Amino acid sequence: MSSAHSNNSLTASLEQAGVKYAMASYVDIHGRIKGKFVPLSHLHNMLGGSELYTGAALDGVPQDISDNEVAAMPDPATAVQCPWNPDLAWFASDLYLDGQPFEACSRVILKQQTAAAAEMGFKFNLGIETEFFLFRDTADGGFAPISDRDDLGKPCYDPCTLMDNLHILDELVVSMNKLGWDVYSFDHEDAIGQFETDFTFTEALQMADRFVFFRMMANEIARKHGAFASFMPKPFADRTGSGAHYNMSLADLETGKNLFDATNDDPHQVGISKLAYHFTAGVLKHARAICAVIAPTVNSYKRLVRQGSMSGSTWAPVFCCYGSNNRTNMIRIPSAGGRIECRAADISGNPYLGTAMILAAGLEGIREKLDPGAPHHENMYQYSDAEIKAQGIEFLPQSLDEAIDAFEADPLSRAVFGDRMFDAFVSFKRDEWNSYHNTISAWEVQRYLKMF
Repeated sequence: MSSAHSNNSLTASLEQAGVKYAMASYVDIHGRIKGKFVPLSHLHNMLGGSELYTGAALDGVPQDISDNEVAAMPDPATAVQCPWNPDLAWFASDLYLDGQPFEACSRVILKQQTAAAAEMGFKFNLGIETEFFLFRDTADGGFAPISDRDDLGKPCYDPCTLMDNLHILDELVVSMNKLGWDVYSFDHEDAIGQFETDFTFTEALQMADRFVFFRMMANEIARKHGAFASFMPKPFADRTGSGAHYNMSLADLETGKNLFDATNDDPHQVGISKLAYHFTAGVLKHARAICAVIAPTVNSYKRLVRQGSMSGSTWAPVFCCYGSNNRTNMIRIPSAGGRIECRAADISGNPYLGTAMILAAGLEGIREKLDPGAPHHENMYQYSDAEIKAQGIEFLPQSLDEAIDAFEADPLSRAVFGDRMFDAFVSFKRDEWNSYHNTISAWEVQRYLKMF
């Protein structure tokens, strides 16, 4: 079937569904969706790259105002009718410059790594757990949970507060299932106003597309109900933060067989294959650099601490280590086996860039047959810093500044990002850290103003 015929068929299908406008969507450095709308009668032009953008107008899209504009090239296979507004169809897009894929496009960067996996005979499967907050604005300019009952010391899995938010969550879950995502669970999480949805894994690029669409959809649905969805990693100092745990496996490109499933010669009996151990070792080797991308904000590092939750645990990793069904490791191997879970990732990340870094590190581990050592089954929080160092375990970065240092020093970062995105990412995140560091906080004023 010709491209023109396919486009006409797609246009007719969307028109029959009631769609009036189409959006060619791409993301900025934050993984936040950007794009233009076109009337459906101009969809054929949009699919040919008619919509142009000045990269210099966006965060972290490395262009000067004198550069040629980038074009959004939509992937027709990603077309979805927006559940909260059926007038609109959304398309995930790659950015092009001068007729070629733009080297600093987040989606292009991920596609380069999935292509590298394919050359090795692998398909990268990914599931991302979406933790987020639902809040309402308050008259004093602050925010609060939607339910006045959402104030428990340990609200995790509380059905009453879940029901109080069900008008929003029901619409969100129904919408996700209309899109074919297969939500199999959702719950109230460990902080007030915090929720999680779990849906079926898929190929990594498609999961990244779904993740950025999810954040937009959750916010649009929440706004319909007088609320907002927050993807800030940790809004409360004394509550847990929002992770976006990456559940990962490699499949055989031809047969689809899960290559992380345990084999009879599993050396540590934790439920994964030797290939998965090599992949894990590659991720741990580059964990500190990866952290800058999967935990990319100043606030992210308020989550990656041992203590800081009324429930007694932050449930977030602090060290570059792996283990069995143990949530204090950066890499956890769930009891069902057959996959590994990176727990350092949070909900604020750009999933294209985060996935690209992790995949590249894992493939390096496979190529070099790296060994992650013995797994940790114990509660890693109970070790002192000295005991951790004595075991030869590295600490994850403890600030965005430290994470960017690690990212900049690791050759893998530039190899994955390319020069333009690497330089833009480092520069943007340095500026972000310096802006935070130069801000006088309420804590400082309260502590020091009259101390001396």
